[in-house]
Amino acid sequence: MVVKHSAARWGRALCVVLLSMGASVAWAQATAGVAAAAPIVLGQSVALTGAGAALALPFQQGAKLHFDRVNAAGGISGRPIELVTLDDAGVPEQAAANTQKLLAQNPLALFGYYGSPQVAASYKLIKDSDVLLFAPMAGGDEFRGAVYPNVFTLRPGYSEEAMAVMRHAATLGARKLAILHAADSDSMAALESAENTLNGLGANLVFKGAITAPDKALAAKPESLLVIGDARSAAAAIRDLRAQGFRGQVYGFSNTGESLLADLLGSAGAGVVVVRGVPRSDNARLAIVRDLQADAAAGKLGKPNVYMLEGYIAARVMTEALRRMGKDITRARLRKTLETMEELNLGGFRVHFAGERVASRLLELGLIDAQGRVRE
Repeated sequence: MVVKHSAARWGRALCVVLLSMGASVAWAQATAGVAAAAPIVLGQSVALTGAGAALALPFQQGAKLHFDRVNAAGGISGRPIELVTLDDAGVPEQAAANTQKLLAQNPLALFGYYGSPQVAASYKLIKDSDVLLFAPMAGGDEFRGAVYPNVFTLRPGYSEEAMAVMRHAATLGARKLAILHAADSDSMAALESAENTLNGLGANLVFKGAITAPDKALAAKPESLLVIGDARSAAAAIRDLRAQGFRGQVYGFSNTGESLLADLLGSAGAGVVVVRGVPRSDNARLAIVRDLQADAAAGKLGKPNVYMLEGYIAARVMTEALRRMGKDITRARLRKTLETMEELNLGGFRVHFAGERVASRLLELGLIDAQGRVRE
C-alpha cells in the first residue's frame, strides 16, 4: 500500500506501516514489455507516528521523492530503487523489530533511520554483518566513531553542533551558558555531547536542568541559553524565558526542529538561533533545492523544510553511489564506493567520504526573525 502524506499532516497520529512499493510499480509501467529486473531494496525504520514524526516523516518523503525521480528515468542500470519504510513510532525496541523484518527482505542497505536510541538498538542486528546503515538522522557522536563501523552519516554530530553554538556565543561575549534539556534519550545524548564539548572549550556552564524549569536556569544569570528538545517543548521553554524577561541569546540544536520551532514561536522566536546540517530549504540558488521544490510541488507535499531536504540529499548521495557501481551492485562494492567518494558536488551540497564515514562537515546557523521566518 502506498500512502501519501501532505506536509500539513506531519504531526497527526497515523497508524501506518508504510511499504513504499510505488516506485517499482511506476518503473514497471514505464518499461512495459521489458522483463522486470530485481529492485534495489533499501530498508528504513523511522517514526511515521509519534513526536519524532515531525522530523522523520518529511525526511522519508524527501528521500522517496528523489528515488521516484530516478525510477521514472529508468532506475539504476534498468533496476528500480525500492525504499521499504516501516513505522517505529520513535520506540527503540520497535526499530529493532522492524530491522529484523527488513533484513529478512535482503536489502542492499539500511537507510535513513531516525533517532540515536533507535539506531543504537537496531545496530546490534548488523554489527557483525556486511549491511550498512546509511544517512541516519541521529546526532550521537558515537555513530561517527570506531564502535559503529557500518554507519555512514550525512552530517556532523552533536559535539560539532555544540562547538558551532559556543563559537557564535563567544563572538557575542556571552560565555556564561545555561542548558535546558528534555528527558528523552536523544536529548540526553545531545546533552552529554554538549557538556563534553563545552568543558573542552573552557566555557562556563552555569546551569543545566529540565526544559520545564526555565525559571531555575534564569536564577543562575546566564548570558546565553541552549535548549535541547523537540520543537514543542523547546517553544514552550523559550516563550517562558522571554515572558520572564530573558533577552540573552537562545540556541537550539538541529533536533529542535528549525522551521517547526519558527512556526510555533512566530514573532516570539525573534533572535533564536538553530543549528542545521544542510542548506536552507528555500535557498533556490542551489540546484538541489530547486529540484526538491519542483518534485515536492509535483507530489503535492507543500513547502519543503530542512528535514525533507536532508532526506532528498541522502537519497541523491545513495543514488550516486549506485550509479558508480553500474550493474555489479553488492554490499561490499557499496562500502568501497562510499569510502572512495570525495569532493562530490551535488547541486550545491558537497560530499566527501574518503578517509571517514561523515559525508559533510557543513553546519549553518539559522536565525528566526520577528516575522517567525528563518534566515541566515
